[in-house]
Amino acid sequence: MVNPKIMDVIKYDVCTACGACVSACPAGAITMGDKAAEIRDPDSLELYTHGAAPNVCEGCLTCSRICPVVDGYFEDEFANVRSFLAAKSNIAGQDGGVTSAIARSLLRQGEIDCVVGITRNEKWETELELFTNAEDVEKAKGTKYTYDSVLSILRDPFNEYEKVAVIGVPCQAHGARLISENVNDKIVLIIGLLCMESFYQEVMTDKIIPEIMGVKAEDVVKMDFGKGKFWAYTKDGEEHNVPIAKVAPHARNPCHHCNDYTSVFADIAVGSVGTPDGWNSVLIRTDAGEKYFKMVESELEFMEDPKPGMFLIEKLTKMKHDNNSAHYLEVCEKFSFDDGGFR
Repeated sequence: MVNPKIMDVIKYDVCTACGACVSACPAGAITMGDKAAEIRDPDSLELYTHGAAPNVCEGCLTCSRICPVVDGYFEDEFANVRSFLAAKSNIAGQDGGVTSAIARSLLRQGEIDCVVGITRNEKWETELELFTNAEDVEKAKGTKYTYDSVLSILRDPFNEYEKVAVIGVPCQAHGARLISENVNDKIVLIIGLLCMESFYQEVMTDKIIPEIMGVKAEDVVKMDFGKGKFWAYTKDGEEHNVPIAKVAPHARNPCHHCNDYTSVFADIAVGSVGTPDGWNSVLIRTDAGEKYFKMVESELEFMEDPKPGMFLIEKLTKMKHDNNSAHYLEVCEKFSFDDGGFR
């Protein structure tokens, strides 16, 4: 088998599991494993499943063109920011509910055909869902802090719909941008989330919530990062917290190599940093971002010049780069190709 560049990314445990390669592979040869992508090698039966004989790597290298880790990162995450503001909606989301409000409004207006969301049950077990009905979007409100391969389920929607929206953390926004530029132009809007790190499902539900936080998953109604701590809010109204340093080591290994905090490849980036409680920070980055955000402005409330503002976002971005850049560059030295790095 030809050795696609993502083989090195998988080998050195820095595959973000964004799922871009799964949806974009023309041969359908890439599947998403528990923690990383897997490629069906025509010379190996290891990943063979009944009926999948034709779905083996043909060496086209499409996957290498849409991998965020291969593509690398920007040193300056703010060069493409056109405007910064605070906003909130009438959706009771993680903070201001802006992400859900944008998706809901654009579906109602027919400006997008579908968007992928992540829902959860009371045990905080998550599931990917494709929303085509605006009224279903609220099912995905709230941040889960566990990782799901958002882009991996877009293969069928690419065949069925013309206007696809993507909501995801930085690596997923990056992968979506690479798909849009190299493979498929049906992604019309990318909403990226500010993200320091995420966790595997079993780590969150079996380790962090019960052992570190000391609560039952089914009692938790919201989780959050803030003021140097990780918080769990329970049904009885209690607030539980531990220093971030206690949970950070349990983050996914690829997150310790990621150098994108603000979803620099998104059209619109949304977070809860730099704004008062109950508000979202919003960074508009592209023409598409301006276009679609203008379409939903009537459903949002705005705050100009929110505090603490961009200062805090820039501070946390620098922190992520300082913590992760050396790890990423060290892995780049091991790659058998010269891509990657910073620009």
